[in-house]
Amino acid sequence: MKLNRVHHIAIICSDYKKSRLFYVDILGLQVLREVYRKERQSYKLDLGVNGSYQVELFSFPNPPERQSYPEAVGLRH
Repeated sequence: MKLNRVHHIAIICSDYKKSRLFYVDILGLQVLREVYRKERQSYKLDLGVNGSYQVELFSFPNPPERQSYPEAVGLRH
């Protein structure tokens, strides 16, 4: 089996400003949409990659470190 495309990758971070700087300013991903979700104290940043792929960056103030939780820090899906 050969992987041809990726629809999107979701990543959860604990330091939104630092993560946004990395993905936008260092890697050069395009900001498609940025939303602050007040009820969750969380940002969701949609990033474009080469016009077709997308990274969803989520932030949470104190995400759990264990990967068994749905909102643990690290790769989500």
